[in-house]
Amino acid sequence: MKWGEEMIEDQTGKSAIVTGCNTGIGYYMVRALASKGASVTMACRNSEKAESARQRIVEEYPRSDISVSVLDLADLSSIERFARRFSESDRLDILINNAGVMIPPKSRTKDGFELQFGTNHLGHFALTGHLMPVLEKTRGSRVVTVSSIAHNPGVIDFEDLHGDRKRYNKWGFYSQSKIANLIFSLELARRLERRGSGVSAIASHPGYSATDLQRYSLFWRFLNVIVAIPAKRGAEATLYAATEDEALEYPYWGPTGIIEMRGWTGRAKINPKAMNEDTARRLWEVSESMTGVSFLNDN
Repeated sequence: MKWGEEMIEDQTGKSAIVTGCNTGIGYYMVRALASKGASVTMACRNSEKAESARQRIVEEYPRSDISVSVLDLADLSSIERFARRFSESDRLDILINNAGVMIPPKSRTKDGFELQFGTNHLGHFALTGHLMPVLEKTRGSRVVTVSSIAHNPGVIDFEDLHGDRKRYNKWGFYSQSKIANLIFSLELARRLERRGSGVSAIASHPGYSATDLQRYSLFWRFLNVIVAIPAKRGAEATLYAATEDEALEYPYWGPTGIIEMRGWTGRAKINPKAMNEDTARRLWEVSESMTGVSFLNDN
């Protein structure tokens, strides 16, 4: 499917949040949505870098409606503060759970979670839960959660989610966080459907895009130069999931070329592990317990 961001329909009147967007694919998501008329909130940990990115987009598109709000997904109190501020507004059409960390040295979030699982999954789980009331007030709203082709080797180790009992494997924990993203999106969709909600949940992945995400690996920074697609192209599957009516027909979108590293946007492959509903229910329960955020339960 030869789809590009220039094909996005007018988004005037819509409100969007993009997490982690002062650089990389998130930056191009903000740029595309704002250029089409959406009111976009840049939810970023570093407000100075986000403001600089905002200025660059406004210079290119002077009528852009973009604001910056501090959000640290590695801090549950920051997530709650951000959501409380935003929930004073009356609508949220698009929530893009994009921010992430990839293969850093072993470290913890403010609340003691392994950094990748805590930021990439638990942070977005809590954010989505806090924002669900305003999402449900907005007709036709969507939650788009960015996963990765790295979800394929991922396994949710419920006995050692934070690397306390075994030698730390940063790639293993990155893959765990990315399959958690996909499992969460699929389970969120199931729960929304059972509730009869008008909110949709979709996942996406950017293929292998050249971004700052690979900053912890000299080898992968080298591959960025010779293999990766530009971040602007990497953003397109998520933008498709966030804006196109046809995207609602399938739960996971991404590049569909060789091993899904590059190529045109299409229906991405979902590893069967991510579709296990018992795993999804258990992950949801664990996520609620760890974050203290409970939502969309059947009882």
